[in-house]
Amino acid sequence: MILIAALAVSACTPLSIYHRPGASVAKLNADTLGCEVKALKDAPVALQKKQDPPTFVPPRKVCDSSGQNCYREGGEWIPGRIYTVDVNKPLRERVEVQCMANRGYSPVAISQCPVGVKASGQTTVLPTLSSASCAIINDDGTYLIVNRG
Repeated sequence: MILIAALAVSACTPLSIYHRPGASVAKLNADTLGCEVKALKDAPVALQKKQDPPTFVPPRKVCDSSGQNCYREGGEWIPGRIYTVDVNKPLRERVEVQCMANRGYSPVAISQCPVGVKASGQTTVLPTLSSASCAIINDDGTYLIVNRG
């Protein structure tokens, strides 16, 4: 059941890639890898531990069936959740986007094609996009950008 729900959600997720009309997907992949490595060097992972504030759960009033004899029970502090955050992640993402922009790419999100659109294969050269463009994401992670109409 969970797998079906995950597949249903992923079927709605747009294809998010860098795009430059006429660029080969192989060149896009090489440029993306180069920019990811540059971004990691320029803004390395910097993990910091953080903690949410504690929460106080007040005591509750407990009474017998007559409602006459009551007492207070409980009352406790629940410690905040401890988690780790990479404080350089936003900077690293900006460095990557800038690096790709310097190479002529811009980030795009292409909606997935409606169920009725049938096509096979994979994109090897990035086409010019229009409002009628959509993507079919293959099981192996490759994709096919379709310009409908």
